[in-house]
Amino acid sequence: MKKSSIHYKDIISIENLLLAWEEFLNGKKNKIDAQEFQLNLFDNIISLYNSLQTKTYTHAGYKAFNISDPKPRNIHKAIVRDRLLHHAIYKILYPYFDKLFIHDSYSCRLDKGTHRAINRFRDFGRKVSKNNTKTCWVLKCDIRKFFASINQTILLNILNKHIEDKEIIWLLARVIKSFDSRKESVGLPLGNLTSQLLVNIYMNEFDSWMKHQMKVKYYIRYADDFVILSTDKYYLLELTYKISEFLEENLKLLLHPNKVFIKTLSSGVDFLGWGHFPTHRVLRTATKRRVVKALNENENVSSLMSYSGLLKHGNQFVLQTQINERIKNLLKKD
Repeated sequence: MKKSSIHYKDIISIENLLLAWEEFLNGKKNKIDAQEFQLNLFDNIISLYNSLQTKTYTHAGYKAFNISDPKPRNIHKAIVRDRLLHHAIYKILYPYFDKLFIHDSYSCRLDKGTHRAINRFRDFGRKVSKNNTKTCWVLKCDIRKFFASINQTILLNILNKHIEDKEIIWLLARVIKSFDSRKESVGLPLGNLTSQLLVNIYMNEFDSWMKHQMKVKYYIRYADDFVILSTDKYYLLELTYKISEFLEENLKLLLHPNKVFIKTLSSGVDFLGWGHFPTHRVLRTATKRRVVKALNENENVSSLMSYSGLLKHGNQFVLQTQINERIKNLLKKD
């Protein structure tokens, strides 16, 4: 395997740190911690650069808090200095690794995302069912406690396969080992920009196995959710056991026992917030409840517009019309 030609100095250069600061600051100019860092920006960046150059850099701890997105999630927030470094690392490493990822990996990648993933799912459904003339079966899987289960040793071994510069490995180890969800060298924090890239690098081992060894044609992954489409139900049943075995043996990951199923597309498949059918898709019930609640209670126009944009991707004409009417009424008040 040809390794990357990226160098440690590319990541820690003052130029890259300043560019990373500009990206980090986007949408955070009113945050107190960002403003405090900005007050002595050059001194802070020089201090960070010197600690990286002399290998005395240590990653600080995290502030933990919970959000509903819509399900409860435990977020860990690093201090500004460390988040700036995350951006600097991501800025240099992402272009190299993104080229290695399979086409049908859609989470946290440029020109990908949920909307492209659900459109790909629709296209796969049409192909497999031969335009709804054959039964299309869908295997849907979810990984249990995904971020909290990432094995840090395995992750660093994967990174070593791709990165020649051992100073970069040293830095990534500092970031990765700054968090340990069970005190067993496992877990990545939900909240780090680097975590988004690192889990894709980790799961690319699985993606590559699925595509190149198992020769699975109709496969889509978004973070820890993935689907496989086929006309053969028994092929999917057999594949489920092989998937479970590979994930556990090679990545120390477990399929969620309550979130693995095989069903026909015509009966409706829940994937990435939508219920998918051969000819249309509708909002998942929990998502629809959230939109209806926003319609009745939310007076934030930007938030309502984001819901309106979401609804454009499915068959929710009545609800979308109601949201748009509420937006108009709120704008009239202003």
